[in-house]
Amino acid sequence: MPDLDTGDATELAELLQFLNDWLTSDPTHLDASLTRFVGTRGYDLPQLRADLDRFAFLLGGNDGEALFQPAPD
Repeated sequence: MPDLDTGDATELAELLQFLNDWLTSDPTHLDASLTRFVGTRGYDLPQLRADLDRFAFLLGGNDGEALFQPAPD
């Protein structure tokens, strides 16, 4: 499997951060939409945002701070 070019990794991390920011902009509507799309409440908006944060961190796109915050109530 080829390695990911640094420039490509940067762009991918920026895209993940953009999506995460967008999900933060309207959580009520987007969470309902995600639930309809997934078909169950087993995977929700906070989990998706955590996954995006983790992937961006692994690509070097953030410092991982969001990964070590307590889960929201």
